Amino acid sequence: MTGKRRTHTRSTFLPRSFRFTRPVRANVLAAGALAACTSLAVGCGVVPGVSGGAGDDPIVVMTWAPEGTSATNKPGMPAFARAYARWINAGGGLNGRKLKVLTCNDHNNNVSAAACARRAVKENAVAVVGSYSQHSDAFFPHLEGAGIPYIGGYGVTNSEFTSPLSYPVNGGQPSLLAGLGKELGATCGPVSLVRPDTIAGDALPPMLDAGLTAGGHDRAEDQRAPEDATEYATQADAALKNAGGDRTEDSKGCVVTALGDRTSTFMDSFRRSREDYPGVRTGTVLGSVDQTVINAAGAASGPFEGAYVTGWYPVTSDPAWAPMKKVISEQAFSDTRIDPTDTGVQTTWIAYTVFRQAVESLEGSEVTANTVRGALDDGLKVTTGGLTPTLRWHFTDRLASIGFPRLVNADVTLQTVRKGRLVAAKKGFVDVTKTLEKADVD
Repeated sequence: MTGKRRTHTRSTFLPRSFRFTRPVRANVLAAGALAACTSLAVGCGVVPGVSGGAGDDPIVVMTWAPEGTSATNKPGMPAFARAYARWINAGGGLNGRKLKVLTCNDHNNNVSAAACARRAVKENAVAVVGSYSQHSDAFFPHLEGAGIPYIGGYGVTNSEFTSPLSYPVNGGQPSLLAGLGKELGATCGPVSLVRPDTIAGDALPPMLDAGLTAGGHDRAEDQRAPEDATEYATQADAALKNAGGDRTEDSKGCVVTALGDRTSTFMDSFRRSREDYPGVRTGTVLGSVDQTVINAAGAASGPFEGAYVTGWYPVTSDPAWAPMKKVISEQAFSDTRIDPTDTGVQTTWIAYTVFRQAVESLEGSEVTANTVRGALDDGLKVTTGGLTPTLRWHFTDRLASIGFPRLVNADVTLQTVRKGRLVAAKKGFVDVTKTLEKADVD
């Protein structure tokens, strides 16, 4: 979760009177985007040897994510998208047409995010697929103006659950935190949430609190932290005090971290301060922690041992991931950016699964942004081999009441760290729709 706080910015939540009908911007935005794009240089690449166009020409899509920044980075997402294109094209393409994947670095800033979107418009992309960016205010106007669907974003911004051109495949941070709060509410004393001091971070406390209060637990103590700090001693000590009470007391409080890539940095500081609070446990969400972070923090002897971790998908050892792993082994086995345990890579795989089924449903008809969007809007049911429930998007869904009309998958998985390994804590999925419906987001 990233994004610098700005002054005089609008709320990330839609006013209640507009939650059900967010209009698509006028198409004039698309024309403006085409003119402006020529003046900006963007760090984008394409799958080599494939050209754009219509008819028998390649189907063009884009995948973007931040790379090489001081905050959260997701280089595996565009890297996997390129590998996926090679795999699809080696098998004959989509409905007999090659897939051309444009990639773009959004640099974790508004300017680059908007430039990526403008290039997608200029290159006639029919969709943006499996991408990560917290700057939705910068990129959605350009996509909406051109009618380009945003399929399988990471779920890092509220706009991904409000825009009629967004087709999310998971429940984003809201579902993860609601699910974690629901589990911790039954086992924890005081809870501290350590999250980014950003606009996107401001949306996290109500979701964790929704899960906690559903079980009769008090709300969490909200502990803001810089998104790009090199150490978190002050924040770790404050969180431990909030969760642990008196230093001499063996508290059963919990510290929840949701700092993305900076979670490992926070845990370095946390380990040094934790000795005075032996009873404090930890909880977090996938995307902020994976097996490599757990190993770096000391594995079985580290602070994550026994921690609950909520995720969107089954554990990586689940057989349902075999098709994704096959793509990686055949087309990207030597690319160290692509990690099958990375939730960004996993989300990109699922997003391209959605896109593939949407194109195949057209049965050889013209593939454009409008026809892809039409296929998804007309009730197409997408199956993901057990990685998610069957996905289907309506104009508004059950969570429209809290400002998330496009959130169609509120299922989460509960995992835990046992003997230093991230394993399933419960079988199957937990639906947190009812928990989210009670979230206080105003």
